Amino acid sequence: MKVGVASITNENAAGLLEQGLAAITSGDTVIDLAGVATVDSAAVALLLAWQRAAAGQGKRLTFASVPPGIASLAELYSVDALLQIGPAPG
Repeated sequence: MKVGVASITNENAAGLLEQGLAAITSGDTVIDLAGVATVDSAAVALLLAWQRAAAGQGKRLTFASVPPGIASLAELYSVDALLQIGPAPG
C-alpha cells in the first residue's frame, strides 16, 4: 500500500489507520511511505498499530521509503528496532 498523503499527524492518523488495516487484511505486506514529509508522534503510533495488526494475522509487515522524520521519532522512542527502521540519516 502506498500512503498517498504528504503528512501523517494526529489529524489524519485515524483515517490512515483504517486504510492500512484494510490493505493488510487484503494481503498487502509493504507500506510505502514515499511522499510523506510532515509527521508527528502519531505516525510512529500508526506504524506500530499496522505492524501489530499484521502480526495478528500472521504476516510480516515491511515499511518502505521511511522518511527521516519517522525514523528520527522511532529512534527517539526506542522503537526503531521493533519497526525495523534504521537510524535516521545525519
